Amino acid sequence: MIALNKYLGLFLCMISFTPLKTLQNVEFRNLLTGRFFIVLAFRMLATLLGWWVYQLTKDPFSIGLIGLSEVIPAVSCALYAGHVIDMNEKKRLLLICNYAYVFLIGLLLIPAFLNVKMHFTGHQITYFIYSVIFFTGIARAFIGPIVPSMIPKIVKKENLPNAVTLNQATFLISSVCGHAVGGFLIAFFGVKWTLVVIISLIVIASLFFWQLKKQHSEHKKENVNVFESMREGITYIFKTKEILGALCLDMFAVLFGGAVAMIPVYASDILKVGAEGFGLLNAASDIGSMCIITTLSIIPLRKNQGKILLSVVTGFGLCIIGFGLSDLYWLSFMFLVLSGMLDGISVVIRGTIVQLKTPDHIRGRVLSVNSIFIMSSNEMGQFESGLSAKLLGVVRSVIFGGSMTVLIALLVGATNPKLRKMQY
Repeated sequence: MIALNKYLGLFLCMISFTPLKTLQNVEFRNLLTGRFFIVLAFRMLATLLGWWVYQLTKDPFSIGLIGLSEVIPAVSCALYAGHVIDMNEKKRLLLICNYAYVFLIGLLLIPAFLNVKMHFTGHQITYFIYSVIFFTGIARAFIGPIVPSMIPKIVKKENLPNAVTLNQATFLISSVCGHAVGGFLIAFFGVKWTLVVIISLIVIASLFFWQLKKQHSEHKKENVNVFESMREGITYIFKTKEILGALCLDMFAVLFGGAVAMIPVYASDILKVGAEGFGLLNAASDIGSMCIITTLSIIPLRKNQGKILLSVVTGFGLCIIGFGLSDLYWLSFMFLVLSGMLDGISVVIRGTIVQLKTPDHIRGRVLSVNSIFIMSSNEMGQFESGLSAKLLGVVRSVIFGGSMTVLIALLVGATNPKLRKMQY
């Protein structure tokens, strides 16, 4: 395991052009390697579920319900999760969430392996999937903020910007690999064996998390009121207008620009490229994000970050419109790659603001509020895309979403001067 986290760390440094001194911390390498495997598994699972549910139902709205099943518990628990993270030992929480995922995803093996003998209908399997995803949403509310909240305690302050870059590179590389590999595994080995691989990857991630040191809370539990604690995190977000503006822009733009949710329909019925093409399309936006993260590591954004953020979100919406109109596989792929590049710039700006402007003692709560914005945009965007596809048709729903994204970017730019003038 030591060799694995060392070589993976070196690879991440090379592709993100981050100084090697950041990886001298063995504990940080273990955290990144564990995160690599668990995000890889999560992206493969997202790819599998979208494909599996659509093949069972042939209804685009059923894909949207996957996102709704996860986002309701995740958002509902997020504020409390932030309080728990700040008040408790983080390594223990991370491992609990890790093994909760192993158990819950393991339940999906029941319909995958026993369907022939037990004769489940497509709708029965779909409802079972929604039920399992509901509980993974609870686990996600906790596991999402834990890893980034641990980084500032593991690395030195002067290495924090490099550590954040490596953390983001880890996420993007594992996302690209997860989407692409998930599609290929489904094509060659089927749903059930892809699930086995996903569970195995989460178990491997836990082996690296076990190597971390304990991170105890700086608070005394008896002196902290739960509701006051949660209110403190929310208040800080609303008081810091740059954070609030960036998060709102991301939430509403991605909410309407979630064309990725309809990729199973495009791959299967419009572009007709099968599971292999589906995997590559699903990875396209992450490929674009990874390319831009590498570029920004060499040529960082020096000024006018607020204006850049508004511009790239507008461009993101235009790319979604282009994807919706395209019926050529290579053109659709390129629109998604470009949308990922623009979204990657947005992620870098937003992530830098949150890390630099958040004090350590409320980091878990602020990151939990941040996760609400992220989950609301991604999962509710998936639901919105499914509902719009049912009401308007798949192509019209994607074009509508892209148009709304452009409109929201223009509105936010016109009404939030602090975000527009923001620089760091």
